[in-house]
Amino acid sequence: MEELLQVALPKGRLGKKVYGMFESAGFSCSGVMDDTRKLIFENEDTGICFFWVKPSDVAIYVERGAADIGVVGKDILMEYKPEIFELLDLNVGKCKMVVAGKKDFRDKTDRTLRVATKFTNVAKDYYGKQCRDIDIIKLNGSIELAPILDLSDVIVDLVETGTTLKENDLEPLETVAPVSARLVANRSAFQFKNEKIEKIISGLRRQI
Repeated sequence: MEELLQVALPKGRLGKKVYGMFESAGFSCSGVMDDTRKLIFENEDTGICFFWVKPSDVAIYVERGAADIGVVGKDILMEYKPEIFELLDLNVGKCKMVVAGKKDFRDKTDRTLRVATKFTNVAKDYYGKQCRDIDIIKLNGSIELAPILDLSDVIVDLVETGTTLKENDLEPLETVAPVSARLVANRSAFQFKNEKIEKIISGLRRQI
């Protein structure tokens, strides 16, 4: 029997949207959208196996070969730089990685800039290119609080609508990068299962 192509999908709203794209491209699997605790779904007719994982873990499953392909946010690729192939921008889950701060904030370059973020590597890369001296404060949630309580000067974070920033009297100051969902592949799988992966790429490309 032909080996199934293993596909890691991110749990949540984005994953459901992406699965809809796979389905429209002819790669469906019964039960994927059911309200169930089941995590793995196989369709031997199309030779595909989907499984749900935490969005930030997709790249790990793909890099380590537990998944042949997967869908992951560009933010995670920028932060962790996994050894995988980025194949296609799916043009969904769109937002921006920004530097944000208080509306009246002006950067005084004669002192170290305090940056609160969970994207520490992105922040280091971004400010490293500017040769800007920064002090990184790693936070895991409610990043917007940091400049309000004077823990940091600015934050580096994802922004979709900007509502949370606005409600907390903060605003985007600079755009670091646009972010969207990307189709990625394990390097070895891309070589050995290339024909099937290319079929999926062209099927998804028609949905974009």
